[in-house]
Amino acid sequence: MSTVPASDCGRAGTKSSEARLQVDAWVAKRGGERAMAVRARARLVELVAYARTRSPYYRHLYRGLPSKVTELAALPVTDKSQLMAAFDDWVTDPAITLERARAFAEDPALIGRPFGGHYSLSTTSGTTGKRGIFLHDARQWAVTSAMATRMLTGWLTVRDTARIAACGGRTALVVPDDAHVGGAVMAARLRGRSRVAALSVHRPLEELVEALNDLRPAVLAPSASLGVLLAGQAEAGRLRIAPALVCLGAEGLPMAEHARIGRALAGAKVRATYNANECPFLSYSCPAGWLHVNADWAIVEPVDERYRPVPPGEASHTVLLTNLANRIQPILRYDLGDAVTVRPDPCPCGTPGPALRVQGRAADRLTIPGADGTPVTMATRPVAIVLDTVPGLDLFQIVQTGPATLRLRLAPAPGIDPDDLWDTVRARLSGLLVRRHLGHVRLERASERPQISTGGKIRPFIPATTSAKP
Repeated sequence: MSTVPASDCGRAGTKSSEARLQVDAWVAKRGGERAMAVRARARLVELVAYARTRSPYYRHLYRGLPSKVTELAALPVTDKSQLMAAFDDWVTDPAITLERARAFAEDPALIGRPFGGHYSLSTTSGTTGKRGIFLHDARQWAVTSAMATRMLTGWLTVRDTARIAACGGRTALVVPDDAHVGGAVMAARLRGRSRVAALSVHRPLEELVEALNDLRPAVLAPSASLGVLLAGQAEAGRLRIAPALVCLGAEGLPMAEHARIGRALAGAKVRATYNANECPFLSYSCPAGWLHVNADWAIVEPVDERYRPVPPGEASHTVLLTNLANRIQPILRYDLGDAVTVRPDPCPCGTPGPALRVQGRAADRLTIPGADGTPVTMATRPVAIVLDTVPGLDLFQIVQTGPATLRLRLAPAPGIDPDDLWDTVRARLSGLLVRRHLGHVRLERASERPQISTGGKIRPFIPATTSAKP
């Protein structure tokens, strides 16, 4: 089977190259994992060669490697701190500087506007304490479009498409509107299309519900945590919409919540994506609830704390990302910071590519002094499992306000008594802490609800080092 090397997509801003990418995306999926792997290997070789030629940072980083690198494991690991510190040498366009990028990112009026004449610019929300600035060239956006088309054709049946058409094809994107985060940039790129409305995630929930009732979207795209809140509003009779498709941002939301959102919103089909500013086309979900990596254009490596491979079926400490589409800012073996678990067997849906689930961010682990003062790193997954099963708890957010103090922000479902909910949550979490020999940890009840971050999501866990940033 033939491949489409990266060099064939150099003029991806043209209609012909976009069409080639669309066709190749379809052919790659039909060819299965082998076809995707062949493409990924060819694109990796080209990207490494390009990065060494055009990026002073990578030229220095790879100076001791063979002239042709074909194995990903031969490359050193990179991370946000390293790349941002070397920003001017990292980018492959010498006209782009960190000073210019920062000035652009500080102006909300420029969200979604071209940067440097050729690029889109987005930022990470900085909730891990490390703000990132990421550029996207025309080639990457063309790949993103091709992956989106492949995703939607996999999601939507003829009946779904007819239902969307019957609603006028109206789409509601619920995104931040005051920062250059990925969702806001994407919404700005779509601004002006009569069937697409961008609603601010920072609007009061009551106003957002009213706006959605007026719009009656056929497609709704909120973050997963906001989707839960909207489901509660629908169950209470306040939100009255019937979208054909709800597309959630993957935040490790239990599949039971996906089903609940679908039921609450008139039987909507609920799917999710797991993407990042560093790779806006990384993966999409299937009916079985797994996220499938677009493995012809992205490579993920689940690893432990020492960057050693973690076998399928086990939760990783973090994941290394290689984005094969972006040439202005090459992303190669980049520590994304998310803990994932890769499915150990073929997914029953038949979609090729690694299937994974997101467990959360490595940076969100809570470090608490034990009874003897020795620091204890507490994985947040067991806490999430305990609290996800509390009846009537829509969302929670745990903020570490002191070394051994956790502040609990709770969002009760409609009709649930907040005092009873607090008693249940406190009892269950206290029991878990005692079992982990952390019974001395103090639990505080917050008066405020879970807070939405700059990136438009609700982080379930906020460690003490970042507790000032919701």
